[in-house]
Amino acid sequence: MSKMNLGVNIDHVAVLREARQVNDPDILQALYVACESGADQITIHLREDRRHIQDVDVKNIMAFSKLPVNLECAIDKKILEIVSKIKPHRATLVPEKREEVTTEGGLDIFSYEDETRYAIELLHDSIIPVSLFVDPSIAAMERSKELGAEMVELHTGLFANLFAMLHSNLPHSNHSVKEIEFPRYELSSRLEKALEDIKYAATHANKLGLEVAAGHGLNYHNVHEMMKIEEIIELNIGQSIIARSVFTGLSEAVKEMKKLTTR
Repeated sequence: MSKMNLGVNIDHVAVLREARQVNDPDILQALYVACESGADQITIHLREDRRHIQDVDVKNIMAFSKLPVNLECAIDKKILEIVSKIKPHRATLVPEKREEVTTEGGLDIFSYEDETRYAIELLHDSIIPVSLFVDPSIAAMERSKELGAEMVELHTGLFANLFAMLHSNLPHSNHSVKEIEFPRYELSSRLEKALEDIKYAATHANKLGLEVAAGHGLNYHNVHEMMKIEEIIELNIGQSIIARSVFTGLSEAVKEMKKLTTR
C-alpha cells in the first residue's frame, strides 16, 4: 500500500481568531501542535478577502513550520505575486467566490484555461510545484496534465455531502443540503457513483503521472472511504479536526485523524 500524507488545514483556527478580532487562538500555537502531533503537512488558504489567514500568518508559518506548507490560493494576480515571493512547498490553485462560506466546487480549468496556464507558468518560474483543486472527472485529469500541474487535489465535497445526508442526522437539521434531499435509496446510489468518480479520476491521474490528493468535507466518519483508494497519497483536512479539537484538544484531534489515515 502507498503512504498517505495528512495535511492539516489550520484555517479554522484563524476563523475563530477573526470572529473576535483578537490574537486568540494563536495560529502559530496551532502550527506547533499540529507539527508535533503527527501532521505531515500544513495547509493554509490565503483568500483574496483575507477572511481568516492573513499575510503575516503566511509569513510566520513559512518561517516557523518544520513541515512542508501547502498554500491554497486563487488565480488572482496580486495573490500569485505574494505566493511567488513566499515560495511555499506547493501552491494549490482553488476557485474563490466572495459570497461563499467555503469552497463550493473544483476549479473550472476549462472556462479559465488561459488564466490557469498563466498561473502555473508564473509559479513554475518561481520553482513552486502546483496542484489543481478540481472536480473528479477524467476530462479534468487530462486537462490538468496538459496545463502542466504536478498534482491534482480531488474535490470530495459532493461525496462528503451525500455521505452525511445518508449516514447522519444532517437531513433533520438546519444545515440539510437542500439540493440533495433525496430518498435514502437515491442517496445511496448517488454516493456510490460519487465514490466511483473519485476512484476513476484518481486512477487516471496516476496513469498520467500526476500525484493525487483529496480534500473537502472529509471527517472522522467518512475518511475511511478515501483510504481504500491507493492512488490517493494525500488528504487535506481542516474543519473536522478543528471542530473535534474543541472537545479533545488539537493534539488529540490530529492524532485521531492521523491514526485513521495511516495505511
